[in-house]
Amino acid sequence: MASALASLIDFNATFGALFIGFGASCLAFGVLSMQAYSYFRRYPLDVWWYKCLVAAIWLLELVDQAFIGHAVYFYVVSKWGQVSALLGPPVWSIILQVALGASVGAIVKVCYGLRVWRFSKHNIPVTMLIMVGALAQLGAAFYYTVRALDVKSLTQVGQLKTIGTIALGLGMATDVITAGALCWFLRNLKTGYSKDDSIINRLTIYAINTGVISSAFSLLTLVLYNIMPNNFVFMAFYFVLSKVYANSFYAALNTRRSVRGRGTEAERTTVPTFLMVGQTTTFKNEANESGPIYSTTLRSQSDVSAMSPLREVPRDMPMAAMPPLRYQKPYDRDRHEYAKQYQVKSWS
Repeated sequence: MASALASLIDFNATFGALFIGFGASCLAFGVLSMQAYSYFRRYPLDVWWYKCLVAAIWLLELVDQAFIGHAVYFYVVSKWGQVSALLGPPVWSIILQVALGASVGAIVKVCYGLRVWRFSKHNIPVTMLIMVGALAQLGAAFYYTVRALDVKSLTQVGQLKTIGTIALGLGMATDVITAGALCWFLRNLKTGYSKDDSIINRLTIYAINTGVISSAFSLLTLVLYNIMPNNFVFMAFYFVLSKVYANSFYAALNTRRSVRGRGTEAERTTVPTFLMVGQTTTFKNEANESGPIYSTTLRSQSDVSAMSPLREVPRDMPMAAMPPLRYQKPYDRDRHEYAKQYQVKSWS
C-alpha cells in the first residue's frame, strides 16, 4: 500500500520543491542581512523608530527562516521518503511561517502607504485603500493559518484554496495600487529643475521596479497554488516572497545617497527618497559640533509656503574660498624678457 502511494507522489514537486525554496530563501535572507548591516553602518543618525523598524523586520525574517528550516528538515531529513508524513497533518512550523511572512509583507505595505500619504499631500482615499488592502491581506493570512492548524492531512491544504487565493490576490493588488499611486503623485513633486527632476524620475523607476518584482512573486505563488495546490511548488515561491518585500524596503533606505545623483559616500546630506513621514536623518554642523541639528527634506515648489521650522541643508555644498589672484607676465623667448603690455591672471 505504501509503495503504491509512493509511486503516485512526485518527490521532486514535494520534497524537492521544499529544498529549493529553502535554498532560495537562505540566499534572500543573506542579502537582507547585508542590507541591514549596511543600513546601520551608513545611517547611524537616523531616527530611533526607523532603526527599531529595520531591526524588527530583520528579527521577524530570522524567525521566519528558522521556521522554514525546521519544516524542511522535518520533511527532507526526519521523514525522508515516508509517505505517511505527507498524509498526516502538516508540521506546525510550515503553517506559522505563513503568518510570519504575511506580517512582514503587511508592515512593508503600510510603510509604503505612509510614503504615498506623504508624497500625495495627505490624499486620504488612496492611502486608506492601500492600508485597508494591507490589513485585509494580513487578516486573510491569519485566518488561513488558523484553518490550516485544524487540517488533518497535508493533502487537504488544497481545500483552503479560496482563502489563500484571496490573501495572495489582495497582496498583489495592493502592490500594483501602491506603485501606480507613487508614480502618479511623484509627478507633482517635479520643480522644473533638471537636478530635482532627475531624482524624481529615478524614484519613479524604482517604485515601478519594486512593484513589478513583488507583484510577480505574488502572481506566481497565486497561479501555482491554484494549479498545483497538492504539492509544495507554490511554497517555494512563498518562502521568498516576504524577503522580497523586506529587501525592497531596506534598499529604499540604503539608496538615499546614490539616488541623489552623485552616489558618493562622502556626501553629508541625504535626500529622503522613500520616507514615510517627516525626516529620518539628522546630523550636526561640522563647524560646530554643539551647534544646531540639521535635517533634510524633499519638497516641491508648492510646499515652500508650508515649510516646517526645521532648517534645511542646501542641496549643493558651498564652494571653498578661492585662492588670491596673482599676476604673471608672459615670457618672450625672442627678446629673452617678460612682456610689459600684457598681464595674464593665474592661480598660485
